[in-house]
Amino acid sequence: MSQIMEMLIRRGFLWQSFEIYGGLAGFIDYGPLGNGLRRKVEDLWRKYFVINERSVEIDSPTVGIEDVFIASGHAEGFTDVAIECSECGRVFRADHYVKEKLNLEVDPTIEAVKSVVSEFDLRCECGGKFKKPEHINLMFETKIGPGRGKKGYLRPETAQGIFIAFKRLSDYFRHKLPFGVAQIGRAYRNEISPRQGVIRLREFNQAELEFFCHPGEKKHPDFYKYAGDVVTLVDKFDKEHRISLREAVEKGIIAHELLAYFIGKTRRFLLEAGIDEKRLRFRQHKDDERAHYAVDCWDAEVELSYGWIEIVGIADRTDYDLSRHAKYSKEDLSVFVPFDEPVKIKRQKVIPNISKLGPVFRDKARRIAEELEKLENAEGDVLVVIDGEEIRVPADFYEVREVEEEIHGEKVTPHVIEPSFGLDRITYAILEHCYDTDYVDGEERKVLRLKRWLAPVQVAVLPLLSRDNFVREAERIADVLKESGIFTEVDTTGSIGRRYRRYDEIGTPFCVTVDHQTFEDGTVTIRDRDSTAQIRVEKSGLVKVLKELLATEKDLKEFGEIFKS
Repeated sequence: MSQIMEMLIRRGFLWQSFEIYGGLAGFIDYGPLGNGLRRKVEDLWRKYFVINERSVEIDSPTVGIEDVFIASGHAEGFTDVAIECSECGRVFRADHYVKEKLNLEVDPTIEAVKSVVSEFDLRCECGGKFKKPEHINLMFETKIGPGRGKKGYLRPETAQGIFIAFKRLSDYFRHKLPFGVAQIGRAYRNEISPRQGVIRLREFNQAELEFFCHPGEKKHPDFYKYAGDVVTLVDKFDKEHRISLREAVEKGIIAHELLAYFIGKTRRFLLEAGIDEKRLRFRQHKDDERAHYAVDCWDAEVELSYGWIEIVGIADRTDYDLSRHAKYSKEDLSVFVPFDEPVKIKRQKVIPNISKLGPVFRDKARRIAEELEKLENAEGDVLVVIDGEEIRVPADFYEVREVEEEIHGEKVTPHVIEPSFGLDRITYAILEHCYDTDYVDGEERKVLRLKRWLAPVQVAVLPLLSRDNFVREAERIADVLKESGIFTEVDTTGSIGRRYRRYDEIGTPFCVTVDHQTFEDGTVTIRDRDSTAQIRVEKSGLVKVLKELLATEKDLKEFGEIFKS
């Protein structure tokens, strides 16, 4: 891990934020290479979960008003248990500190933490005793507007912006289920003591899809594309399965087909991004770990130098979010689902007697009648509420009749399947899984074996010598490549061997070298990062060859005679 992090910092992938002021845990800057890599991961995610899905992408504010997070449950329940040293004042996340110091798993409750601290006389790293454990809300609080302002929070996830825009989004899809809404953006969690570099950040990048479906139809027409994929599953009993997704659904390991579909799609996305399948698994949440409202939940986990780390969560959140926001906002967040054929039903209907209501209740009569009509049945005197006032309506002011009605559909509150991706963790996992060392010409070489299309620098043009004519020719070639859309750099510093190693280390798939022969016959060499093999091609065909190489995993030998430098 230290080797990888040293390289990532030195070569401009990422570094500590606020570095010249001493830095602060939980924040990182993406440098030129890291930002380019993460953007390409985002584009791949869009291909899978927006372009090739029945979904759209939106962008909502990163600041939310307090009402949103009261409704979502974050204002009250989005907490961790913290322990503070009475001597030095340092604060630690309790369950992580216990795990680190005692190698024990502890329930993240005040009672459980208090018991462990007392039993083992657990102390701070400075030797001081801990104060009583307490709950810490993980959201960043802010004020919106001048003066007292309006209380708000930085969003802890991108999902809530989708849920509160559901009415508009449902209109956009003409109320036809299923449909998905995606969002990529920043989220914020005021972590108590982030200690794992890019794994646990206070400001991070998420890509989330909220897939709204009928509660009784949790299937996907494209499941057949992934049904045969064999995946590694660790179920809630810690039993490992190497099984196809179709079998996992049939055996009840995965709750339903729609969850399995998104597990399969997530796996394909991660493999295409460069995650090593041997170090990828999907772990099911245990019953006491899963959110109370979730039917089933699976985490995509990758093995890193930190251990097994969650990078994606895929959950069936039922109708929890929409129902909560409907309750608190008083807005109808249901969808009308038409039946294939109308259905006739008999039911009891309350019929107001307007001729009696009018003389007694006067201007309130119409509204009382409307409230009575909302009742499915009634008996005796009935209480209705008008403008906060309870009004008793005698039994002889209405009658109950059995009526036959033709029903053309029903209102349902959609359920939500949510694949949620931590882009920072995924980006780091790709870098760690692609990092390698080998030996070339008897020397150890550090090489980042990124997928060709993913490399932040796709081609490096290197003049063999730093003479003016060599440099000018390299810059002319680089300009042509850039105009064709290939991200290209020119490097003239150091020996040619040192420059090759430099670009191998940052994952550049191909180096183009301008040498003496270039001026004789108009050819240049293309060198492959992984094999170090080279071919000569004419400058006029360079763009075509490189574009085909970058878009595929084709070997150099398909384009010419391979030779070693």
